[in-house]
Amino acid sequence: MRRPASGRKSAAMQTVALIDYDSGNVHSAQRALVEAARLADKRVNVQLTADPGIISRADRIVLPGVGHFAQCKGELAARTGVIEAMDEAVHRKGRPFLGICVGMQLLADFSLEDGETSGLGWIHGMVQPIEPGAGLRIPHMGWNGLEICQRHPVLDDLGEDPHAYFVHSYALSPEDEGQIAALADYGRPIVAAVARENIFGTQFHPEKSQAVGLKLLSNFLSWRP
Repeated sequence: MRRPASGRKSAAMQTVALIDYDSGNVHSAQRALVEAARLADKRVNVQLTADPGIISRADRIVLPGVGHFAQCKGELAARTGVIEAMDEAVHRKGRPFLGICVGMQLLADFSLEDGETSGLGWIHGMVQPIEPGAGLRIPHMGWNGLEICQRHPVLDDLGEDPHAYFVHSYALSPEDEGQIAALADYGRPIVAAVARENIFGTQFHPEKSQAVGLKLLSNFLSWRP
């Protein structure tokens, strides 16, 4: 017997392509995205992948990253077709993109870490060494407050005085300061998040930032740029 229609349609399943290129934190990022989807009541399939076909068809793209810029860029470029598939999904199809830590730094034109290495050029600017305030150590490691610089759906409802977890020695400096979404204070301002159209990046690790990080990831999964 056919059941009567309830009048409600179940939400379509989203596919999130989490780029797998030996970046070091993919499994923790995957677990955090799954938990963020549960908290946001979203039906999400998080696929850890380096398959260009899956990436180009995905509803959302997440590029994590841990380690040195040049190594991460080399590993990413070594995955045949991955950068091209990301470019198709993000720029031609307008899919929401999230870069995390070195995944955010890779958006720049180039980095000065280990010499000069070209990036993706999606956020014009450069990655350069942090110059901390007096008495502060490098790397910048641990919890730091976020100064929200612009209203953005991915940064909604993070609570009063949100803090996030950082581990880095280099930071992205965008040419267009209007693309800075959040700052952190480490004796002087450090870019903590960037935003441009359907592209968002965090220097901090949402997957290690507890409630604030999970809320940010939930926001990303709901974001419709």
